[in-house]
Amino acid sequence: MWAALRQQGRAAHLALAFLTAVPLPPATVQPGDFARASAYYPLAGYLVGSLSAAALWLTAPLPDGVGAALTLGVWLGLTGWLHFDGLVDSADALLAMKSPAQRLDILKDVHVGAFGLGSGVLYLLTFWSLLAAGVPLYAPVAAAVVARALVLLPMNLYPAARAESLGARSREGRLLPALLLAAPVLFWPGVWPGALLALALMLLVAHWSAGRLGGGISGDIYGLLISAGELGVLLALAWGR
Repeated sequence: MWAALRQQGRAAHLALAFLTAVPLPPATVQPGDFARASAYYPLAGYLVGSLSAAALWLTAPLPDGVGAALTLGVWLGLTGWLHFDGLVDSADALLAMKSPAQRLDILKDVHVGAFGLGSGVLYLLTFWSLLAAGVPLYAPVAAAVVARALVLLPMNLYPAARAESLGARSREGRLLPALLLAAPVLFWPGVWPGALLALALMLLVAHWSAGRLGGGISGDIYGLLISAGELGVLLALAWGR
């Protein structure tokens, strides 16, 4: 029993250390821990979303655009810009007129091209606009939690694009425990439609990405999917205002 509890505690710790930039003690990784950690991805969403919601509340006296910009900065900073980096790298690779093998090579390139730059700017403007549109204070929590739970579905549906990657070690994710952990936010006003929109966006993007990469998806694509899912939830909540 105690061994199982320690194993789950290690998995939760790894999920927070992997998906956030919050200072934590170094995580001890054992075989299978990355897959087990996926059950706790929504836990990282609760942390990132709650602190971002606090920033949205604290900046409420400021002009809407300023408050939204500062909240966006907190949101991205708490993730270490991990998912945004995945979005930018994915755009450079997926939009290139290259073969699937060449696109996989582009994903490993640390340089940012025109596709990545343009997509990143468009994403930030959209994200900022949605936060400035007067979304509920709980919107950051809902978006962060839902996106990190739903990403496990395409992770399980599509093989890893590179067998040796960190993304491959995170596959076979624990979808049901993650959904149970995320379930409370689905009962908040307007979140259920947002979750459906996020799911549709993430599945469409995953399907298109897999086709562009030869049938599989990678860790960068996971970041792209989380970014798309967060936008989906925020869009639905802003639309419902």
